[in-house]
Amino acid sequence: MFSAAADSYELAVREIRGEFGRDVRIQRVGAELGRVDGPSVRDLAAACDEGRIMFVRHLTEEIASFEELPPSYELAEVILGELPQYPEALAVQAWTDDAGTGGSYYHRIEEALTGRGVAVTRSGQEYVVSCFVGRKAILLGLNRRADSLSDWPGGRMRLARGDERVSRSEFKLEEAIATFGLELPAHGKAVDLGAAPGGWTRILRQHGQEVWSVDPGALDPRLRGDRRIHHEATTAGRFFAANRVRFDVVVNDMRMDQVTSARMMLDAAGHLRRNGLAIVTLKGGGKNPLDGARRGIEVLRDRYDVLHARQLHHNRNEITVIAHHR
Repeated sequence: MFSAAADSYELAVREIRGEFGRDVRIQRVGAELGRVDGPSVRDLAAACDEGRIMFVRHLTEEIASFEELPPSYELAEVILGELPQYPEALAVQAWTDDAGTGGSYYHRIEEALTGRGVAVTRSGQEYVVSCFVGRKAILLGLNRRADSLSDWPGGRMRLARGDERVSRSEFKLEEAIATFGLELPAHGKAVDLGAAPGGWTRILRQHGQEVWSVDPGALDPRLRGDRRIHHEATTAGRFFAANRVRFDVVVNDMRMDQVTSARMMLDAAGHLRRNGLAIVTLKGGGKNPLDGARRGIEVLRDRYDVLHARQLHHNRNEITVIAHHR
């Protein structure tokens, strides 16, 4: 089973068939969930991890389907019987076909497993139990975390909305760093293109970066007193024409079409250290957002090794691309 944003489900189907053949059988079982027969979950995960499939957010291998969850002992037997050895702990994720969290189903599975001596957490274990509650059936899945793409139910990462937040866009960068396990260099130098009002700048500072925030617009007043934030109130083109700093990280969340944004990253590459990290959101829209994203990625490959490309939960109509400068 695979999860994708409801608006991007058909794009995910197109990608899967493009990768594994048009004869692959795919059935939609929820607004954000589909079944696919043919490729193994590991082959699907590899294609997603390498960016050949961008619109799939979460994977699990279906092990059972119910109209209602069975009694605890039977439920535990279904799950534990699929594992290669008896686990000390399992992660359990539950979600519904709408915005619900599936909390009651999580607790039912938790009770069944803890009754058999298995500790239950919401994330961080080698194997993940997935419970999707649809309108017609409850589907149960089991997968290695390494092949699940996301450690959140259906790929729906939930982040706290605190008063310290500068903008909603912060969630996108936080999710990318967590999902792809990115490690920003200690005491690194980062450039944030299209920074205003400063959400990504704030997250970069949390990760120990000195940040050059490039945007004609103003930064949030809460960021102005930080001596390791340098607001460059100009365009990216003018900034790079005068810049003499060599950066370890470049991020770009600018509102541009995919190709224009990728070309801006080529300009940034000349100011980035070898193997420097690049994070860019390629904006969707238009009749062919998949083709537009691929064109943008091909432009990036001129100067970068593309490591990941995926539509994350907080992306909306965007693809987050992670790359290293060659």
